[in-house]
Amino acid sequence: MAENWRLLDTGLASPARNIAMSRALLEARHAEEISSTLCFSRFTRCALLGAHHSAAQALDLVYCGDNAIPIQRRITSGPAYYLDERQLVWELYLHRREVGDASLPALTRRIGHAVATALSALGVDARIRERTEIEIDGRALGCCGIATEGDALLVQGALLLDAEAPRMLGVLRTPWSGAPEALQREAEARLTSLKHAMARQPELGAVKKNLCEAFESEFEVELRDADPGLSEHARYQAAIQGIATRDWVEHIGGSTDDMPLLSAARETCAGNLSVALTFDRRTRTIQRVWLTSGPVLEPRRCDADLEAALCNVPLEHLAQRIERFFASRALDAAGLRPADFIAVLNRAVHQPLLAGNR
Repeated sequence: MAENWRLLDTGLASPARNIAMSRALLEARHAEEISSTLCFSRFTRCALLGAHHSAAQALDLVYCGDNAIPIQRRITSGPAYYLDERQLVWELYLHRREVGDASLPALTRRIGHAVATALSALGVDARIRERTEIEIDGRALGCCGIATEGDALLVQGALLLDAEAPRMLGVLRTPWSGAPEALQREAEARLTSLKHAMARQPELGAVKKNLCEAFESEFEVELRDADPGLSEHARYQAAIQGIATRDWVEHIGGSTDDMPLLSAARETCAGNLSVALTFDRRTRTIQRVWLTSGPVLEPRRCDADLEAALCNVPLEHLAQRIERFFASRALDAAGLRPADFIAVLNRAVHQPLLAGNR
């Protein structure tokens, strides 16, 4: 007989309320007060930081302020992003004994693959990319993050059901911050939604049903409707006191000087290759890379795949990561070599005064 897991649906709530519930459920799973749980929720609009982000480093604070977009911080890892009531957040609360010896990256990829399978059943070609991103034809549709509390695990993801792509990109600190026309162009090239991919409005109930079935199949369990219990309510009441504050959002500081936005260009046999990146000077890690000279690789999705592969890469591993990317797939680089990408990214990092930091 299959094990029973709980299914919660907390509906639409403010970011602080949803994040406090995430904290309560994770703590309750750690304390063995609840069984493993799948929870669906939706957020009122916000720019949502990852657990370890600095708002100044991750977000375009001017854009957020001009558009009256609140900022909150979740408890999971992963990129910063924009949410509103048209998006769906799913969360799996698990215990380590239920996932064996899997590493956290392997578990995230396993669950992300189940999510992509659920979406593909709606008639779209969804895939998991670099463990944390759900994509369709190279354009991002959602992402995953993870948090732990002792032996309890939370894997959380957001799916774009019907998105305003320029706003999704506009809240972030990118090379196109403050440039509306470029922002529109880049957002449409990099992001998608289920509505766009399906050419019709997705039915929320069908999306949830497919996700439930995918998780039931992946973990060989049955999901049963439930409501939060007394212990979760008490933990939620304690958590909301700290999360609904500026201190929670701002407790991780950091300036743009510590993580500059850099750019560089290089002439190659295929023309000008230009890039931008954010670089963590303290850890000497490339946080995010953007290819800014137009389509570079074919098929076109390979540009986005390379950018995803270069997230959170220590500078000392950059060359190895790029060479492995080129060796792992069939692509048309129009004469560009891994060495060209390695050289231009290193130029951006090592010539900051020429790179237009901000």
